[in-house]
Amino acid sequence: MKEKITGSEALMRSLEHEGVKTIFGYPGGAIMPVFDALYDHLDKLNHVLVRHEQGAAHAAQGFARVSGKVGVCLVTSGPGATNTITGVADAMIDSTPIVVIAGQVGAGLLGTDAFQEVDLVGVTQPITKWSYQIRRAEDVAWAVARAFYIARSGRPGPVVLDFAKNAQTEMTEYEPVDLDFIRSYDPDPETDPKMVAEAVRLINEAQKPLVLVGQGVELGNAQEELRAFVEKGDMPCGCTLLGLSALPSGHRLNKGMLGMHGNLGPNVKTNECDVLIAVGMRFDDRVTGKLETYARQAKVIHLDVDPSEIGKNVPADVPVLGNCKRTLALLTELVQPQKHTEWIESFKPYEEKEFEQVIRKEVFPAQGPVNMGEVVHAVSEATRNEAVLVTDVGQNQMMACRYFRFTKSRSIVTSGGMGTMGFCLPAAIGASFGCPERTVCAFMGDGGLQMTMQELGTVMEQQVPVKMILLNNNYLGNVRQWQAMFFNRRYSFTPMMNPDYMLVASAYGIPSRRVTGREELEDAIQEMISAEGPFLLEVCVVEEGNVLPMTPPGSSVNYMLMEC
Repeated sequence: MKEKITGSEALMRSLEHEGVKTIFGYPGGAIMPVFDALYDHLDKLNHVLVRHEQGAAHAAQGFARVSGKVGVCLVTSGPGATNTITGVADAMIDSTPIVVIAGQVGAGLLGTDAFQEVDLVGVTQPITKWSYQIRRAEDVAWAVARAFYIARSGRPGPVVLDFAKNAQTEMTEYEPVDLDFIRSYDPDPETDPKMVAEAVRLINEAQKPLVLVGQGVELGNAQEELRAFVEKGDMPCGCTLLGLSALPSGHRLNKGMLGMHGNLGPNVKTNECDVLIAVGMRFDDRVTGKLETYARQAKVIHLDVDPSEIGKNVPADVPVLGNCKRTLALLTELVQPQKHTEWIESFKPYEEKEFEQVIRKEVFPAQGPVNMGEVVHAVSEATRNEAVLVTDVGQNQMMACRYFRFTKSRSIVTSGGMGTMGFCLPAAIGASFGCPERTVCAFMGDGGLQMTMQELGTVMEQQVPVKMILLNNNYLGNVRQWQAMFFNRRYSFTPMMNPDYMLVASAYGIPSRRVTGREELEDAIQEMISAEGPFLLEVCVVEEGNVLPMTPPGSSVNYMLMEC
């Protein structure tokens, strides 16, 4: 006769069976039996107590993005569950595999408006890959196996398990479940050989090919396949925000970032290329600009594991379905070795123009206040371009992604599709647990930090060695920039009154330093990098700086403002 255990104990064993070692969470009444069971598993399961459930979801995201594993958070019902929803939605649009396990009132109370009852399945179904309510202890092992399989397979994403309290305490026979197939779910669709052949034909005939590198390359662990593909075809690349570390920044074929605040060359050349090869990216509006004028001259080849992305925004002449690790290898085998010297050289005038008109002023200023870009560049150099970059959202995000350099894959953690302010600090905590052997540099603005500043308590308690760089301009900088450019400098509620962040850091026992002039910057960065544990570096930057170049909203991607 099999051993009988509680549903809560079954959850612990199921998580261990899935290889989980780290959980981010916050206890409460409706999840208390699970936390009681967790107490006996702390030798195998490390629970990180966050200070807000949103922080748990973002930390799980940061963990997942750098480790390639599923991030896990554990919260209670009602507000505990709804506090994770921003992170769940963020994980959905950015294809991040997390499993949120939330307490729920007992099955007998469902629908009665019981204390801290909320229809979590109904709320989260539109923003998850799968949302399921566990009402019986006997369903725990099956539900967990299904949740992890769905979260990590195909195009990854979030799964929510709503765990009724009666199911947590009921007894059941436990047997671990392994799952690698669901009849109604096809995470890796078959690749059509005819589409591969047609894509190869177009690539071999192309005179001006351009490869758009998305996060799908990282999610599919196809970094080496990508490099082999572009090197054999001698094809220049532009990278999306989330795909920036899929190809080393210094690679001769990497021409920089795409999109609204991307680099001039790849944006202009998007509307000049004859074949556009999109790999694991979704043609976000911040990348395409005005769709009516986007790459109309080019034949479009779209490699993606998710068929719903094919043709959603930009029509694909040749759709190549399947995991890009496999599809890139299929293409590389058949593509002829090429030399596109003249085409690649044509990027240089745009690189030189951008350097002279934007980069030199931002990164190497002769005088005046400290710029965000020079701080980012200095930190990247100090870490030998090997650190993990985590950003918040706004000007700090765009500057960090423009001027940080990458030599290793899975090195960028940022909120791309959702643009979630407050993302950085908890995500950086998660990233530190996901890759404890690497330096994690967290760039944030004064606005974003104050949205989740309570997670400094988590940093304090766990002594998470995250290097926090606060780019303080006393504004909600990105909104202020738009107000300056498009709203006649009417700064409606964008100036920020800030606390003394040195005192805040001191209250949490976190070493800190404030920089007000560039003569202090190098020494302060070295102090931060040398610190064994966490460190907060506040840099007082120019208050009304702007992120340039910029494609104005509604404009063609090749129209970029170099000044404003």
